[in-house]
This record gives sequence, C-alpha cells and structure tokens, in this order.
Amino acid sequence: MDRIKLSIDRVFGFVSQEAIASYAAASAAANESLHRATGKGNDFLGWLNLPSSISSADLDEIESSARLLRSECEVVVVVGIGGSYLGAKAVIDALSNSFEQLQGSRKGHPLILYAGHNISEDYLFELQELLKTKRFGIISISKSGTTTEPAIAFRLLKAQLEEQQGKKETQRLIVCITDKARGALRTLATQENYKTFVIEDNIGGRFSVLSPVGLLPIAVAGFDVRALVQGAVEMEKDCAPDRAFEENPAARYAAVRNELYKQGKKIEILVNFHPKLHYIAEWWKQLYGESEGKEHKGIFPAAVDFTTDLHSMGQWIQDGERTIFETVISVCEAKHRKIIPHSEDNLDGLNFLAGKHVDEVNKMAELGTMIAHVDGGVPNLKIELPQLDERYIGQLLYFFEKACGISGYLLGVNPFDQPGVEAYKKNMFALLEKPGYEAESKAIKARL
Repeated sequence: MDRIKLSIDRVFGFVSQEAIASYAAASAAANESLHRATGKGNDFLGWLNLPSSISSADLDEIESSARLLRSECEVVVVVGIGGSYLGAKAVIDALSNSFEQLQGSRKGHPLILYAGHNISEDYLFELQELLKTKRFGIISISKSGTTTEPAIAFRLLKAQLEEQQGKKETQRLIVCITDKARGALRTLATQENYKTFVIEDNIGGRFSVLSPVGLLPIAVAGFDVRALVQGAVEMEKDCAPDRAFEENPAARYAAVRNELYKQGKKIEILVNFHPKLHYIAEWWKQLYGESEGKEHKGIFPAAVDFTTDLHSMGQWIQDGERTIFETVISVCEAKHRKIIPHSEDNLDGLNFLAGKHVDEVNKMAELGTMIAHVDGGVPNLKIELPQLDERYIGQLLYFFEKACGISGYLLGVNPFDQPGVEAYKKNMFALLEKPGYEAESKAIKARL
C-alpha cells in the first residue's frame, strides 16, 4: 500500500450504499467548482494546487534557512496561533521522539517551542525564564503582524533576543513568514532586514501547513519536507476532479460525512490509537470547525486519544446520545518493536500475551473498539496510514484539506471564511479600550 486508505464499510448499517453513491454528481460538481474557482470563497484557493506548485528551488530556500537556525540555536520558538502553528506542531509531534523535550537540545537539533497561541502571562514568563540560558531563534508567523496573541509574544521575545544577543545577531536569528507587501510584520521585517517567506493572500491559515508556514518549522525540526510535499502531491492527484467518485477518497469522505449529518449524526470524533497523532487531531479540529461551522450548520469536530480515552470518554461514546460518528486514523506499522515477556508467577494474568508485540495488542484493541462502537450505534470510518512518516502524513494533510473544501460546498457554506472568529476580538478590544473602539467600550461596559 503506497497510499493512505479510506474504509467506509462500517457506516453501511446506518446509511445505505445507494445513499452514499447518490453523492457522486454533487461531489464531482463541488470538486469542479473548487478547481474552476466558481464557488464561495474562491479567493482563498491557493492551497488547492500548492503541493504540485512547490519547486525544488522553493524547498532549497526553506532548507537553507532551516540549516542556519539548526546550526545556531538550541531552541527555536515558533510564534503563531491557529493555522500559523497547529500544522507545524501536528507534523513535528507526529514524527518526533515522544520524549523529545526531556532529551534536551543537541547540536544541529534545536528544541521547537511555541508562543503566541495563548495570552497566558505564566506561560510567557516561564518560557522567557527558560530562554535566559539558551541561544534561541524565532520564527514569527502572521499575515498582519497585529493579531493580539502572537504580536504580544513576538514583542516580548524579540526584546529578549536583542538583549541577549545584540541587535545585529538578532537579525540572523529571526525569520518572518508574512504578507508579501503589507502589514506590521512585513514592515518590521523590512526595517530590521529579517529573512522572510511569504504567506500568499489566497491561502488561509488553516490551509497553510504545506506552505512555508508549516514547512520551515518542520525542516528546522529535522524532518524531510520534500517527502512531505511528495505525499501531498500524490494525494492532490488522487483527489483531482477527473478521478471517479469510487476512487476519490476526499469525495467519498465528504459524502459520508454529509449523509451521516443528514441522519442526525451531528458530532464527528477523530480517533487515534497512536499518541503522536494528538496534534494532527487538533489541526483537523480547526480545519473542519472553522470551515464548516457557519449559518447555524456544521458537524462539531471532537477528538480522542485511544486507548487512553477509552477509560474516560469511552463510556459516553459507547452508551451516550447517539448523535456521533467516528473517524479512526490507524497506523499499520509501528516504528519500533517491543515484545511482551513471559512471567513465571503470571500474577497479572497476561501470559496469554507473552511473545506478542505491543502493537499487536493495540491493533486488537482498535478492532475490538470499532466493533463495539458500531454495535452500540456509532458509525465508523477508518483512515489507514502504512506507517508514520513524512510522505504519508503529507498525503493525510492534503486529503483532509481537499475533503474539507468539497464537504463545505456539499453543506452549502463558504468553507474559507471565519466571520464568527471576530466576535470575541471586538469585545476584547472594547474592554481593553483600544483606540477606535470608544463606542464599543461604552456599550459593553454598560452591560457589565
């Protein structure tokens, strides 16, 4: 198997094969609309052919900047929020040693940390305390440079880096990924002569992981961005409009989701049986939540880590309200092997597992859970990755992106805007008495 594989057999006790097949024309039309840029949000489709448009020279430039940061820094802080950090963190966590942070920085292998994804004073204080004894670099990611969370973090970290390394050295240790011509971060980067990469205007944050937004941090972490892009290119071809519905995994996933939603399945739970996939689910939650939650419509995206969460959320999933379905990400081959040993006294009663690989037990837990949940009224889809590596993760990322675009159009919403995100910002700025918000400040304070 050289591709990730989507299996939908375990939804057919809940929806018919005919019902899913009936989406073929609508899915094809949605896919065509994406590629012809005739649908809603057609000014944010730069991600659509992004993998195949990335040149070797583009990757050379990314890898060159990554080598500089890798050779110079013990720690690299990625400053961004939402899609400006989630994609990179998802891939880095999926490919890293589970105990990376405990191993500490090694030559040519900086520790990747994150800032600007919250407004926690304690988090920023503790991060800056850690960095006092470290040679660190910054990758600052923002189209505007004025988004509150990353702007605060970057202001603090830039000042600290200049104090520790001097202004001239700081110029080498900051890379900005921002708008090509506009915005506060672009202006600052030009003034300070920072190395920059461009976030194209037609690529939204949650679809940006295969742009420099994701590729540079992933390369700094030491992973093969060429293989990641190769996998995405393969899936770009597999999900193209000329692929038949039965052979197009993105079209089929979008169709199944929408039919289950029509049948009252309002919540999709993304399930993994590999802890390294936790942040893949966090990235997926933003992708689908921000794309489809419009006009009082949309499937609610949730996620669980099994088998861990079988001992907490498992009860609700098995016996709670039947408004859910699950999509299981399964990794076929573990990277390492651990054999369960024989015990002479067998006090734990596990000698029946002696001689088995731990992953054999995990796979039976996975299969047993899927069967139990289907029996309990929860439809299950399954996405199989042959192994956890850059190429297959690249396939997975593009598959989810393409399916999201098709699914949003099937739902009848614009999958590429996020008007609801602005509501909290307006209230926050009014409460903080930001200049220009005087009327809003007066109105909101009258409600308190």
